[in-house]
Amino acid sequence: MREHHTRRALFLSGFLALTLFGCAHGPKPPAAPAQPSPASAAPPASATGENRPAPVIEQRALDLLKQMSQTLASTKSYTYSSRSTMEVPGKTGQYLTFFSRADVALERPDKLRAKVGGDIPSFQIVYDGKQVAAYDPDKNLYATAPAPATLDDTLKMLMDQSGVYFPSSDVMVSDPYATMTQGLQSAFVVGTSTVDGLPCQHLAFMAPGIHWEIWIETGKHPLPLRLAATYTDAANFPRFQVEFADWNLKPRLAPGAFAFKPPAGAKRIEFASEKGAILKQLEGGPQP
Repeated sequence: MREHHTRRALFLSGFLALTLFGCAHGPKPPAAPAQPSPASAAPPASATGENRPAPVIEQRALDLLKQMSQTLASTKSYTYSSRSTMEVPGKTGQYLTFFSRADVALERPDKLRAKVGGDIPSFQIVYDGKQVAAYDPDKNLYATAPAPATLDDTLKMLMDQSGVYFPSSDVMVSDPYATMTQGLQSAFVVGTSTVDGLPCQHLAFMAPGIHWEIWIETGKHPLPLRLAATYTDAANFPRFQVEFADWNLKPRLAPGAFAFKPPAGAKRIEFASEKGAILKQLEGGPQP
């Protein structure tokens, strides 16, 4: 898990809460947490400073994660749907749970189509290797911008420049294993489990500022079925969870599936305008 993903997601959580509640004078979104030291991310010690659990790195957990990563990295194109939950601070400071859903089609190395909805405002992202487009179907607004030549760089651009963060982006990149093991401090196999009736292996990991778990399907295609994380460097330890379904590693994608054509009557706005650009509206406002 990339640490900057953690900080960005926390930034967005505060803005998302303000947007959804229409609170123009609500509480100021929390500042990005400082980069934690390995000690601050580790399980707390006892009052005497003794008996702190030693870090555990199990090779089997790493091997299972790598198998999943290789399955995704070696697949030319795939589709999946997901259901996500994220805890965000409301105007009273209480953490609230919001639900979203997404349908994703991806073609390596440079194409993506994602449709997102639920508790957050609906939007679509389309990337064709040359430009990225965002569309708000409720307001019939769209924005386009030149994009990098790879999906990895485009996902980073969307997050850094416009505040769009996909909770499942770590499985979209070209090397999920390298991304998800950055700063890894602990890894172990929790045991066998099931997700929606599918047998899987439940794994747990820790890195600075984040504790996370993943459930990987057992069998010929080791695919992620669930991903859960707790942000340990933020007040109240907010959590998010993503459940994956309907994986298709050999989809029949229609010609032009990754081309964006503005719908009739759609109004174009600036991709990065400070006054209500579509992407900043969708994720809650301008970045600090």
